[in-house]
Amino acid sequence: MQHFAMFGYHMIVHESSCMLLLDREAISSLSPLQHGRKQKGEIILPRLVTSNLLHDQQLHGHGSVSEVSSIVDENLGKRPLNVHKATFVYRVFASTWNVGGIAPSDDLDLEDWLDTRANTCDIYVLGFQEIVPLNARNVLGPTKSCISAKWNSLIGEALNKKERKEGAKLNQESSNSSAFEGSIQGEGFRCIRSKQMVGLFTSVWVRSNLRPFIHHLDVSCIGSGIMGCLGNKGSVSIRFVLHETSFCFVCCHLASGGKEGDVLLRNLDVADILARTWFPGRATQELPEKILDHDQVVLLGDLNYRISLEGAETRSLVKAKNWAILLENDQLLSEFSRGRHFEGWQEGLITFSPTYKYHPNSDQYYWCFDGARGEKKRAPAWCDRILWRGKGLKQVQYETCNYRLSDHRPVRAIFHAECDVSEEVQK
Repeated sequence: MQHFAMFGYHMIVHESSCMLLLDREAISSLSPLQHGRKQKGEIILPRLVTSNLLHDQQLHGHGSVSEVSSIVDENLGKRPLNVHKATFVYRVFASTWNVGGIAPSDDLDLEDWLDTRANTCDIYVLGFQEIVPLNARNVLGPTKSCISAKWNSLIGEALNKKERKEGAKLNQESSNSSAFEGSIQGEGFRCIRSKQMVGLFTSVWVRSNLRPFIHHLDVSCIGSGIMGCLGNKGSVSIRFVLHETSFCFVCCHLASGGKEGDVLLRNLDVADILARTWFPGRATQELPEKILDHDQVVLLGDLNYRISLEGAETRSLVKAKNWAILLENDQLLSEFSRGRHFEGWQEGLITFSPTYKYHPNSDQYYWCFDGARGEKKRAPAWCDRILWRGKGLKQVQYETCNYRLSDHRPVRAIFHAECDVSEEVQK
């Protein structure tokens, strides 16, 4: 017998694949023998899960068919893959966006970026670059935290919009003032950690009912910009342990430039970030201290790798949408193939247009405008990327989305992340 929580319920998985929805009180009545009994594990397919749930709810009177189906549809990502190993699977959304020093407007709607209408994930990790202009005042002066607070406010509004609407409806139907608050606190999202270093900003959000299972939350910042230490370039990394699985999310902004040899500077930045990033250990528990020590790692950001072709040829291939030849000359993919600095890392198949350099508030690249001069005429490139490594982490979506705020397009990915759960947590 196996069980796990989903939206306030615990699910019991039997050897026969029958499944029941029980409340927390019913779970507490199970004996330790029932919790710990070893049974033959099996993969439960979505159709089979639905069928068994519908069968059980008819036998035991657990709500309507539509209610049970809704629970199944929204929570397929959390069923155990293997009953014997007690593995949970969560959906993780990760995205990177260089906003070019442009502050967001008060009415900027981030729902399309976060894809909240089509997908509902359990964890959202958002990495920004250049949330403030990278001028001397911002690099050397105090951090302007009001900008990061504004981004967090917009993110929270987008993630919790559905719950707020449902809460408002409940509030109208009931005189109980806690109805609205309960809808937000129970199934809404909360920011568990955010950190800004000059223009770099990383923000992590999770479902409220997942927060109790997250521990050892730490941050590490590395400046690799001017003089090799200032924060105009570098990384902001956030790590935590979910159940028994450690995660590390690294938001980077690497050295820029399209000249020959600049690719080596980016490689050095990566090596520097991996070497210098450190998280505190614990005397009472063994914890990963370096990025690569974690079970699952996602590295995202404006990595600034360019296309190793002449500018005119690159522009011509972009105009023809000949991604195949362009990707053959992509600097980051070349580093992958040569095994330098990126051993063990993976990236999803790129099927989208180069993410840089656009004219702000336009779908056109900067070089398409007659008035473009100098650096404004830079050839397009896939500067914004998401890489990952680790057992139990699988990317299921990798794409860009059409926000025109800056000269970069945001890139997003969705992962299925397997997490081991101890016997104690299950009980």
